[in-house]
Amino acid sequence: MQILMVGTGYVGLVTGSCFAEMGYTVTCLDIDQEKIRLLEQGIIPIYEPGLEEIVKRNVKQKRLIFTTDYASAVSSATICFIAVPTPSRDDGSCDTSYVEAAAREIARHMKGYTIVVNKSTVPVGTAHRVAQVIREVNPNLKFDVVSNPEFLKEGAAVQDCLKPDRIVIGSDSAKAAEILKEIYSPFTFNHERILLMDTLSAEMTKYAANAMLATRISFMNEIADICKRVGANVNEVRKGIGSDSRIGYSFLYPGVGYGGSCFPKDIRALISVARNAGANPELLQAADSVNNRQKKALSHMMHRYFAKKGGLKGKTIAVWGLAFKPDTDDMREAPSLTFIEDLLKEGAKLKVFDPIAMPNARKILAGHPNIEWCTDEFDAAKDSDAIALLTEWKQFRLVDFNPVRKTMKGFAFFDGRNQYKPLEMKNKGFDYLSIGVPDVTHD
Repeated sequence: MQILMVGTGYVGLVTGSCFAEMGYTVTCLDIDQEKIRLLEQGIIPIYEPGLEEIVKRNVKQKRLIFTTDYASAVSSATICFIAVPTPSRDDGSCDTSYVEAAAREIARHMKGYTIVVNKSTVPVGTAHRVAQVIREVNPNLKFDVVSNPEFLKEGAAVQDCLKPDRIVIGSDSAKAAEILKEIYSPFTFNHERILLMDTLSAEMTKYAANAMLATRISFMNEIADICKRVGANVNEVRKGIGSDSRIGYSFLYPGVGYGGSCFPKDIRALISVARNAGANPELLQAADSVNNRQKKALSHMMHRYFAKKGGLKGKTIAVWGLAFKPDTDDMREAPSLTFIEDLLKEGAKLKVFDPIAMPNARKILAGHPNIEWCTDEFDAAKDSDAIALLTEWKQFRLVDFNPVRKTMKGFAFFDGRNQYKPLEMKNKGFDYLSIGVPDVTHD
């Protein structure tokens, strides 16, 4: 069975490579010729643990092929996955133009019965729109459109794909559903993970899942704000509520807000879908609002701290971590960008470091005279007035703070991920300020 994956971003490249790993012949297609040229040379355009090894192994075994040619790729495929970007419009709604463009190209080159699978995150009703687009191009084609949303976490996408929690297949065709179940069968040997439903429900499931997780994060960040104001410790509160089996511990960690390509975009898109349907999505709007506010929490905390020390202007701040989460180089809507923008407006000088995301961060922040790009966390901390942790990379967990403290001008540590123990940091000579936990300072 020949599989075509249209789009070689996070979702397309990971999913296509994992299908190849299971023994299928997979063609990954992208209209970006340079990206395809690099992939053919074994150069991966994104950082994702484990992905490079899988790509190289399956290219060598000729199970994974890269191309820009729709005609040959579609004509030989039984199943065509669409995994292209669905960016936000200015009003927050989802732009499906890339999905529709891919559907048109597939329709132009289909020969026999083909299943077209929406892997991209799309608004409810997009499967029906894709079917309409295909019929407009060639009304005589025999095809089915299936919704098969992805549930991959950046930084763990390969494992999520190979060992999924669930596989959602939305189809109004029993034939197409059975074929999708068959191609996913290698992923479900241990136990049944496939959920069959209609296309509208499958599309809604993806948005609802991300909205639920985003809401949990925003809820905990709001609780953290209250804890800070009343003197409670959100880390203890998290344990207290997470021990309730009805709640659990997942996504109860407060911080500087969520970012990335999914949560911000998807919750705004679901708000747009709800409004267009005549609903009033108050909870979703609140989750989005809290997150936007939370991205400024650390810069506001730093502003208040330095207000007693002559202000932030001219101060040097070390920034540890730039990516929106560990184990990825993704800078899309990263909280660090809001933090950096706020501090630059205050006149601060920034020394920044991230183990993986520096190249992508440079593309966004290149040329600013008050940003120094550092070689490691120790280089960033040297001669700084404060350190701000924005991304909880593993290498930051067990830092020897004794030499760090000795090279700094100041002694403040702003922990945007609550990675450290307050009293221990105070004993190491720091004023320690974090999210939802009482400050521990030497004043």
